[in-house]
Amino acid sequence: MPGTVIETRELGRRFAGVTALHALDLTVGAGEAVAVFGPNGAGKSTLLRLLATLLRPSAGALRLFERAVNDGGAAARRRVGFLSHQSFLYPDLTPTENLDFYARMFGVARPGERVRGLIERVGLTGWAHRPVRTLSRGLEQRCALARALVHEPDLLLLDEPFTGLDVDASAMLAAMLRETHAGGTTLLMTTHDMARGFEVCRRAIVLTRGRLVWDGTIAGMPDDFERRYHELTQPPTDPTLSTQHSALRTSR
Repeated sequence: MPGTVIETRELGRRFAGVTALHALDLTVGAGEAVAVFGPNGAGKSTLLRLLATLLRPSAGALRLFERAVNDGGAAARRRVGFLSHQSFLYPDLTPTENLDFYARMFGVARPGERVRGLIERVGLTGWAHRPVRTLSRGLEQRCALARALVHEPDLLLLDEPFTGLDVDASAMLAAMLRETHAGGTTLLMTTHDMARGFEVCRRAIVLTRGRLVWDGTIAGMPDDFERRYHELTQPPTDPTLSTQHSALRTSR
């Protein structure tokens, strides 16, 4: 799957007069795995919701799969999987029923076979016929990941996927993400868990106060990256100073 998957130019989003994302320039090529770091309120979730076409930009341009979203939003959406804080699962349906519903909605060929394979892949075989509302947080997250993958998306967006998971569930999720990426899927993942971000992704961007302040390779440099991260996300001592992300970016 050659080409550019994500391209934003001066992308911005405002809510009730407050800028959540400011003039973001970002390009992500096919097959990349990118971790998005930043403190609470940095604009991470807003970015993912824009990329998932669940929000409209207030400013700038967004292209997915080399097409402007305004020209082909519906087509682009079918190539995107989104795992957010909401599971988008029906609590009274079982994992099998939920996944079968989404598979049919996306027009997946042989939906029963696809659902059975995903249930086994995410380790839900023993819970496949229990209502989702009876599952633990970790099991529900496994099912939500299967939902995001059911149509074999070319781009997988994950918003804090490790939140609330125990050690075993986190390890399983990280392994699945590595496997999914190895299969050619482009990943963009927000997380506060730097260790997991380093494990899954080779590239990172840092957002703070709605601005991109760092973009570079993280493989092999966790100590240096964490130092830079804390420097870049500290509140400015002079509130009149704006962050100039072009001067802080590092080449990849």
